[in-house]
Amino acid sequence: MRISRHCTRAACGRPAVATLTYVYADSTAVLGPLATQSEPHSYDLCEQHAHRLTAPRGWEVVRLATEFVPAPPSADDIEALADAVREASRARPGPSLPATRPGTVAPAPVTHRLPEPELGRRGHLRVLPGEAD
Repeated sequence: MRISRHCTRAACGRPAVATLTYVYADSTAVLGPLATQSEPHSYDLCEQHAHRLTAPRGWEVVRLATEFVPAPPSADDIEALADAVREASRARPGPSLPATRPGTVAPAPVTHRLPEPELGRRGHLRVLPGEAD
């Protein structure tokens, strides 16, 4: 799940503020505000890469906007994040089994102590057994 879109330039993790599309028939690169949805033939750019954009020789750059402002998080972003947190809290880990050594069918010896079982769980809180239990 990706909550905010990031710059599509390699090794750039800054948030995207502009969308670049190419019109190959007209040899034109169009740079405008961040599109509402990510499209397969468009490129999201951060503010730095949007301002430094150059086109190949013979191409024209059309800038539909000169000031790029990062989009604020929408209600959909916040709801998606809340849903992801709820789903992660519901996930139950599967049973852990000892590893087998290559060429044998006997399990490898357990070399660590397993955690104490939980007494109860509610939301993100856990009740663990104390010394008196």
